[in-house]
Amino acid sequence: MLIALTREVSPAFGACELTHLPRVPIDVDTARRQHRVYEQALTAAGCAVERLTSGPDMPDAVFVEDIAVVFDELAIITRPGAESRREEGVAVADALRPCRMLRTIEAPGTIDGGDVLTVGRSVYIGRSSRTNDHAIAQVRRLLMPFGYAVCDVVVAGCLHLKSAVTAVDDAVLLINPDWIPTAAFGDVEFVRVHPEEPMAANALRAGHSLIYPAAFPRTAERLARRGCRLSCIDASELAKAEGAVTCCSVILRQ
Repeated sequence: MLIALTREVSPAFGACELTHLPRVPIDVDTARRQHRVYEQALTAAGCAVERLTSGPDMPDAVFVEDIAVVFDELAIITRPGAESRREEGVAVADALRPCRMLRTIEAPGTIDGGDVLTVGRSVYIGRSSRTNDHAIAQVRRLLMPFGYAVCDVVVAGCLHLKSAVTAVDDAVLLINPDWIPTAAFGDVEFVRVHPEEPMAANALRAGHSLIYPAAFPRTAERLARRGCRLSCIDASELAKAEGAVTCCSVILRQ
């Protein structure tokens, strides 16, 4: 059974953290409608959705992926790079505690879950403005007993590693090669984003489906030709906050 942990859109969503995008008005009601459709897509893909609440003190909390990285053996509660987000971990840890052994990233480490890409037993971690070497070393130490190989990758020009590359399956990655070098990922296949859609590299594996933004039809066509089963949704308001489809859930096997 798959569980998808989500978190509702905060009434203060318009005050979200921004690094690479200019601030533009966000329609919170539209963002909430889009988020509900996203949750429906998760349900259709076979996930049991568990939604956490979010108050006005946590404008970025809908991007729950940044707060926890979950493996079959344990869950790692992160220490986000944005200090304003560090109180989000309490509720996420409480939700995961019945399902997983918990470990926590300690200062001076900082890491966002959006910088962590797991492909089989390989874990790629982006060294970015939100994730530092201290945290990468802690994750490597925590995962070593379970046989994971942790590889760090420099992120430049985008917020998170998974802004530039995500997994279609355990042997195929969707990538923007202008933002991240393909050589960092060893012997795998790649689907490259359409050159007119540089932000199209973020896709969410959920069961046998890929949840994918409707804003990138050319790249979606490439994925469909590769045999991917796509569930395309409108995530335009979430994207204004530098969010993407992987950001809005933590998926785990029960």
